[in-house]
Amino acid sequence: MADIPRRAAHRTAKLASLPLGVAGRLAAGWGKRLTGQNPAEISAEVSAKTAEQVFAVLGQLKGGAMKFGQALSVFEAAVPDEMAGPYREALTKLQSAAPPMPASSVHRVLAEQLGSAWRKRFAEFDDTPAAAASIGQVHRATWHDGREVAVKVQYPGADEALRSDLRQLIRFSRLFQSLAPGAEVKPLLAELQDRMVEELDYRIEADNQRAFAKAFRGDDAVLVPAVIASAPKVVVTEWVTGKPYAQIIADGEREERDAAGRLLAEFHYSAPARAGLLHADPHPGNFMLMPDGRLCVIDFGAVSRLPDGVPATFGRMVRLALEDKSDELLELLRAERFVQADREIQADDVLAYLAPFVDPVRTPMFHFTRRWLQRQAERVGDLRSPDFRTGRSLNLPPDYLLIHRVTLGATGILCQLDAEVGARDIIARWQPGFSD
Repeated sequence: MADIPRRAAHRTAKLASLPLGVAGRLAAGWGKRLTGQNPAEISAEVSAKTAEQVFAVLGQLKGGAMKFGQALSVFEAAVPDEMAGPYREALTKLQSAAPPMPASSVHRVLAEQLGSAWRKRFAEFDDTPAAAASIGQVHRATWHDGREVAVKVQYPGADEALRSDLRQLIRFSRLFQSLAPGAEVKPLLAELQDRMVEELDYRIEADNQRAFAKAFRGDDAVLVPAVIASAPKVVVTEWVTGKPYAQIIADGEREERDAAGRLLAEFHYSAPARAGLLHADPHPGNFMLMPDGRLCVIDFGAVSRLPDGVPATFGRMVRLALEDKSDELLELLRAERFVQADREIQADDVLAYLAPFVDPVRTPMFHFTRRWLQRQAERVGDLRSPDFRTGRSLNLPPDYLLIHRVTLGATGILCQLDAEVGARDIIARWQPGFSD
């Protein structure tokens, strides 16, 4: 037990090294600029080294920090093309790669969770992990009745690692507050912490997956693998083989990309109405295209519980922005705490900020591209831009956090897919408030 404080200190030091390392590289980059070296080459060099460090540190941590890295990997579509390569390669690895734990550790966890006779539950068990995630790894096995199954085993100590990482990240709340002075940062971080800690109990994940499987049972577009058995740190589900979205992103044909995008958009917007839940872990590693054309969805550790579906506020916001009703839009944002009462902000500025985000519903079909997402990131991230100043005056209420983050994540995957999708009809069908 004496080794635990040392490991915790080591993890904290690794996590703290990220902002320090990035700051050092940026300072060196500015120094090179002052000596007349090519800015594009300098930016690419800084980007490559940062991506390398992000993967090296977050990949080793396996806990909350790695989960942030997984979420970040979705948004590489917003990084300018000349810098995206290193991030695309390094951060995408976080979706499926992490140092595996030894077979002896796996067996110990299985014995603790499924009983000392755990081997009798399986006809075969492959000690080599088939995939790895932030707090666990997946093994392929054959259940005692002959069914092929996926066995997710939580890393020993993952619970304390996750909590430690989250505590460390929450200590950065003042930094986040300075970047977004109009936002309620501490409640946002607390909400994120609560949702992520839930993922430590695989019984919750199993219940979530059962609810999704029930809602989509017999569906001709979505497949959710059945849960076979569950315990706090082990969950056994049906094994499914399909084409991962990461592979489609890498080399998919046009028809395949469009189909994958349409299925993902339909699932994202329909799940709250059908299951009362929102799958809240959108990255390509959690989606596969099946040989029969269905979307297979896995990993239900992170969900947003929406028994009444997605709040109509989101649909109304999109509709008002689409119809250029700036005064009504600002009134709605103030009423729902997206703009705090003491903030002075102009209705036309809010409309100018939000209007480009509703491009996907302006036409029957919309082509989600990296360049479109890059333009949005450049627009709101440019310190000289009026949109940047407007964005600093907006707030994200904690109860909307996961919905907002998941929608952005799903949009990032659509842009990675380079998919053309009829988003307007999908949103009109499933998003309350848009057509009301």
